[in-house]
Amino acid sequence: MLDVLWLIPAFPLVGFAVLLLFGRKLGEPRAGYVAAAAVLGAFVVTVFSFFELLSLDEHHRSHVLTLFEWVPVSSLQIDMALLADPLSITMALFITGIGFLIHLFAIGYMHGDPKFAKFFLYLNLFVLSMLMLVLGENLLVTFLGWEGVGACSYFLISFWHTRDSAATAGKKAFVTNRIGDWGVMLAMFLGFEAVGSVSYGALNGAAESGVLSTSTATGIAMLLFVGAVGKSAQLPLYLWLPDAMEGPTPVSALIHAATMVTAGVFLMTRMNPMLAAASAWAPQTIAWVGAVTALFAATIAVAQTDIKKVLAYSTVSQLGYMFLAVGSGAFVAAIFHMVTHAFFKALMFLGSGSVIHGMHHEQDMRRMGALRKVMPITAATFIIGWLAIAGVPPFAGFWSKDEILLFTLAKSPALYVIGLVTAVLTAYYMTRQVIMVFFGDARWESHAEDHGAHGEFKPHESPVIMLFPLVVLSALSIVGGVIQLPSFGIVPEGIRHRLEGWLHPVVAAGEAEIGDTGAYKAKALLALLAIGCALAGIVGAVLVYSRRKLRAVEPQLLADGWRYDATISNFMGGPGRKIFDAVAWFDAKVVDGAVNGVATVVRSTSGRVRRVQTGNARNYAGIVGIGVALALVWFVVVRGML
Repeated sequence: MLDVLWLIPAFPLVGFAVLLLFGRKLGEPRAGYVAAAAVLGAFVVTVFSFFELLSLDEHHRSHVLTLFEWVPVSSLQIDMALLADPLSITMALFITGIGFLIHLFAIGYMHGDPKFAKFFLYLNLFVLSMLMLVLGENLLVTFLGWEGVGACSYFLISFWHTRDSAATAGKKAFVTNRIGDWGVMLAMFLGFEAVGSVSYGALNGAAESGVLSTSTATGIAMLLFVGAVGKSAQLPLYLWLPDAMEGPTPVSALIHAATMVTAGVFLMTRMNPMLAAASAWAPQTIAWVGAVTALFAATIAVAQTDIKKVLAYSTVSQLGYMFLAVGSGAFVAAIFHMVTHAFFKALMFLGSGSVIHGMHHEQDMRRMGALRKVMPITAATFIIGWLAIAGVPPFAGFWSKDEILLFTLAKSPALYVIGLVTAVLTAYYMTRQVIMVFFGDARWESHAEDHGAHGEFKPHESPVIMLFPLVVLSALSIVGGVIQLPSFGIVPEGIRHRLEGWLHPVVAAGEAEIGDTGAYKAKALLALLAIGCALAGIVGAVLVYSRRKLRAVEPQLLADGWRYDATISNFMGGPGRKIFDAVAWFDAKVVDGAVNGVATVVRSTSGRVRRVQTGNARNYAGIVGIGVALALVWFVVVRGML
């Protein structure tokens, strides 16, 4: 199957083409089935590719498929080539697998939307772009997918563009990501200048062999991290992600769980030899940015009332955990948490979509409560997702988060404390959400406008096509941790560290060694401490929101996201606009003025000189004669006097 690797992106490409040409004629629900079938086809090919790679020796688990010569310009020779290795296939597996489930869910969720076919056209294009991003053999192919998911995020976040908030959110995502794109482009330029190639093999090989200087490796790594900060919503560029909730809920699940926001973590893992060759401050910076972002977003999540906003800030926080892992040299743990996060976060976003659907598009958790009675399957699956993200064993999130904390402690006790506090807050705000939505009193209000003049509001369970993905994802959220079980005495030897062995050929250069550290030797005690922190967060939320033993502390400052977004908006609308206007004036008056001034002088001078060109031979002969006479005067008279 590796020789037909091109089929993986080809399936969503064909789905996109079919919907582009015939989407309106297909209509609802057939357009949705075509889109879902395209992603399912890509998933099937990926599964076969996975097993073929798995059957090979560790040192041969890399296959490059060159489709055609793309950029043959002098020394710049870039192929349109795909790379199948453990990292790219792992990414493709959950992109296509979870992407298929999200497509199924969207068929029910988008029922009745007048732009039903267009929505699925964008979804297929999104999946295609993400597959090109992770399967690219070089930075330019990856950048093609990188820009593709950026464009699709704009299309999908602002899908309901008649709402000003949705249109604004789409523009914010697009503009913010352009800042990150600048970093990736500069990294490509610097890499080509240093190595003469943008191929991952050439760049990482140069870093491992010591061909690159430390400063060059640091420059490339940190410029790529700028791109990762934009795409994966880290401080200071995280502010687009919470507003991305303005798009339909399946979009939120696709962006937050399975595709776009994981791109930065993937890219840093792909280039781990470059980070290993960089100065020591580079990974430390990445770890601190991740830790601070994780804690910052978690504090905001504790005061949100929109069911999707809680999950949005949770995503920012969990991505911070992944970058904390990357900066700590725990690349396997970063990918492990990315996979488990894809399971439980897709589950909870789709679960929130089921709640919104059953509540007739109500998103305020203060108007919910006791929904477990009328939406039992949605409630049960969402609760599984809550236990997974809260870090309760044996659910998937416990294993991946615990491994990140283990590596973090081996690197920096201060970072470990931040990670542990964030874990407590995560358990707290997710328990708060579960209680407000599914337990307590029913705070449903009458929605007569939805049910006729005398109708009474009544939540309802979602249809089977929306519940099926929830059930599958809940199962994955329970057992997903088995792909990377730790070396505990109770864990059989044969099933330990499966993901680590699988990814070893890709991350061997950058993966930290912590086997002889005190943290590793005390991993069982640290696991118990992590469980205790999770339980503390859960119990705290129960005492506040269920038992009412403690008063809820939800300051407006946290509800407003520490006013970070408002501060940036005020700056851009005030001093920032004046700065931009000044730059525009300088460009128009000074830069363009200088260029236009030179053009004016040349035009004026040439107009005067042109008058000499009369077309009369006698005039030309006269001018030549005058010139000869002046030359004779110079050589005979003037030079003679000298």
